[in-house]
Amino acid sequence: MTDLRLVIFDVDGTLVDSQDMIFAAFEFAYEGQGLPVPDRAHALSYVGMSLDLIFPRLSPELNTDQHKGLIQGYRDAYFHIRETRGSNATSPFYPGARAALDALRAQDWTLLAVATGKSKRGLDKLIEGHALRGYFISEQTADFHPSKPHPSMIQKAMADAGVEAAQTVMVGDTSYDMDMGRAAGVKTIGVTWGYHDANTLDADRMIGDFADLTKAVDELI
Repeated sequence: MTDLRLVIFDVDGTLVDSQDMIFAAFEFAYEGQGLPVPDRAHALSYVGMSLDLIFPRLSPELNTDQHKGLIQGYRDAYFHIRETRGSNATSPFYPGARAALDALRAQDWTLLAVATGKSKRGLDKLIEGHALRGYFISEQTADFHPSKPHPSMIQKAMADAGVEAAQTVMVGDTSYDMDMGRAAGVKTIGVTWGYHDANTLDADRMIGDFADLTKAVDELI
């Protein structure tokens, strides 16, 4: 067994606060098809899942073609907002996020990865915008895996890192992240500032501040 450990991060709602940008894309998608915009909190509760699963759950009364139109409208809006405003403005780090990443990255025995419902293009833009290139040994996105909570993204990240489940922890803000972690057999850390009510997260540890992350990881691995 390797002495290394792996910390896998969700992105939206965990590392970066992109909720205004995400809901603006929801608004554009629905308004573009002449449809009423869903309640903000309800729409954001699905963040973390892949788009092809979000819209059928968010608007089950619509047909497949309408769902496809919403997906494309969302992608178009998201791309436009990000390109015109930039990642630092549209997806700023939560307080302490960068410092927490830097602290863990400085440890020779700790590897970092991401597992996100974002597209690869979206993740690449965010990594570029926040100067995070080289931080993550594995970058898993929705393009190449089943949607969360399927464990595929975590399994691939562990394979890339050469680390087993016993030395891996998943950090996220939604029940999808926690369920994905359990399905992969890894420990889980939930954060209180994301898109799901913290009381609904059945995590091995909960943190309310990024300053507490390293200690939580140490306690679990």
